[in-house]
Amino acid sequence: MQEMKHPKDLSISDYLYHLPEDRIAKYPLVNRESSALLVRKENSIEKKLFASLNECLPENACLVFNNSKVIHARILFKVSEHISVECFCLEPADGIAPAEAFSLQESHRWLCMIGFARKWKTDLLSKEFTGVHGNSTFSARKISNEGRDFLIEFSWDNKNYSFAEVLEKVGDLPIPPYLNRKAEAEDEVRYNTVYAGADGSVAAPTAGLHFTDFMLQKLKEDKKELLYLTLHVGAGTFLPVKSNTMEGHAMHAERIEVNLETIQHLAAVLGQRSVVAVGTTSARSLESLYWMGCRWMKEGGSADVFMLQQWEPYEYKVEELPSAAEVFKYIANFMIDHQMDLLSGYTRLIIAPGYSFRVLDVLMTNFHQPGSTLLLLVAALVGDDWKNIYNFALENEFRFLSFGDASLLFKNQ
Repeated sequence: MQEMKHPKDLSISDYLYHLPEDRIAKYPLVNRESSALLVRKENSIEKKLFASLNECLPENACLVFNNSKVIHARILFKVSEHISVECFCLEPADGIAPAEAFSLQESHRWLCMIGFARKWKTDLLSKEFTGVHGNSTFSARKISNEGRDFLIEFSWDNKNYSFAEVLEKVGDLPIPPYLNRKAEAEDEVRYNTVYAGADGSVAAPTAGLHFTDFMLQKLKEDKKELLYLTLHVGAGTFLPVKSNTMEGHAMHAERIEVNLETIQHLAAVLGQRSVVAVGTTSARSLESLYWMGCRWMKEGGSADVFMLQQWEPYEYKVEELPSAAEVFKYIANFMIDHQMDLLSGYTRLIIAPGYSFRVLDVLMTNFHQPGSTLLLLVAALVGDDWKNIYNFALENEFRFLSFGDASLLFKNQ
């Protein structure tokens, strides 16, 4: 029996390339659809405009989008004239779902990264804000260390505000650190997709930033199917791989939420239409759902919040695997039997060369940092051709990273 080749022995040094500073897009283009689009199919590489995406897609394409919305996750507390402590919100603690946390009007706890933690010497850090419900004082209390992160209790004294409203006032939009600039007013709109609706990400699912409402409507008119799920992007997406081989890299967990209707639609289209994952987050979500379904088919389903570990898929024999359609039909039936409208869980899945894609056929994504887990995902899809793709992009003046241009990559057959 054949197994997927395990990527634990991969050396990250084999996935480096030179990215000049001037190729990093520091700001978005005025018009979203004006970005360039690299199309790679059957070893051919072309440069097109993103506005021509529809004609580049398979005729029967089903596009899957991540509708997560970036929150004001960076909260700065001034502790002296020249020093601030930063709370970077990662996710709600105590098993609270993001949607529930944002609706709360009372104190609760979050897992946070803390910048300048040594400067936090008092019990509480506080800051004032005012809004539609009047004045309020927002406070943070450090509860405990949780590895490299901290458990923080947030509270505010005006209970007319929900936590979502509080964050809008006290927090800043967390644009990527490699932009080397502060968030500006324009970023409030442009660092979210036009279809974003589920609060919870600390980084944008950037492949979707290129779409306009007009383009989405044209896709529908051309009989493309558009589906939405949610993966809340975590700060770990920016963490570099520091180990020599992938075995030493601990993949961060990100929360997935997908409703029954989307699962049913996927069960119907898999094997019938080409599935296009819009962004690496959509790709990881689709593939993670497949592997959770495989586990359930083998061991019995569970209505609990699931957790997919980073190396779990690599333990399966490829020949023994059910089809994607079978797996998603199983998940849909399980959800119906247990009256579940929403499937929730976490994924640590790492997709790297050696991985066998089970769900997606095409990936739409931006151009990623050297030596990143996102670049490894691209290499898993297109093999060593990733080097030709990135060389072509560099030689043809494509813009890189979050506010950069897009690529449409067809899976190696």
